[in-house]
Amino acid sequence: MHPKKERTLVVIKPDGIQRTLIGEIIGRFEKIGFKLVAMKMLVPTEEFVEQHYTLDPEWRRVTGEKRVKAAKEKGEVLPTEDPYEITAIILQKLKKYLASGPVVAMIWEGAHAVEIVRKLVGGTEPRSTDVGSIRGDYVMDSYIMADSDDRAIRNLVHASGSVEEANKEIALWFRPEEVINYRLVQEEILYDVNLDGILE
Repeated sequence: MHPKKERTLVVIKPDGIQRTLIGEIIGRFEKIGFKLVAMKMLVPTEEFVEQHYTLDPEWRRVTGEKRVKAAKEKGEVLPTEDPYEITAIILQKLKKYLASGPVVAMIWEGAHAVEIVRKLVGGTEPRSTDVGSIRGDYVMDSYIMADSDDRAIRNLVHASGSVEEANKEIALWFRPEEVINYRLVQEEILYDVNLDGILE
């Protein structure tokens, strides 16, 4: 598959909807040149949220290890250092958070979509991510605040972490007939090898 056909899942979370940032977030992806090939609004159930996060059998271990490492680097004290126990706590909070209201699920297509969308979205913790990213520009939340309030971190957006993950998530969130294949005029500028046809 040519990199220009790569697809990724993006979900604007309930806090992004409530803060009326749907258009701003979509605009970030459109401006860089990605093509929106599917979109819908829904309120996910807690069961669906758990299914989403556990599509990757390694998610529980990896997520827990990352959280423990981040806490150590910042001098935070966690209730346990067992990655699976940490992830169990995180998952309960994520289920409550994502099932709390409507979300907007989208599939974006374009060159290196997974990697570039992740850069545009920014790191998981808004406090430590780069200014210029969606999370860096629009959120002030931190692990410390989320843990103090016993809730999930509010970071506006979910974006697939790898091509394999994107494929699994897309299949979970969308039926094949909900994904539209079409052409955008701008694709000629983004992907045409010789830029033929610009001059009349």
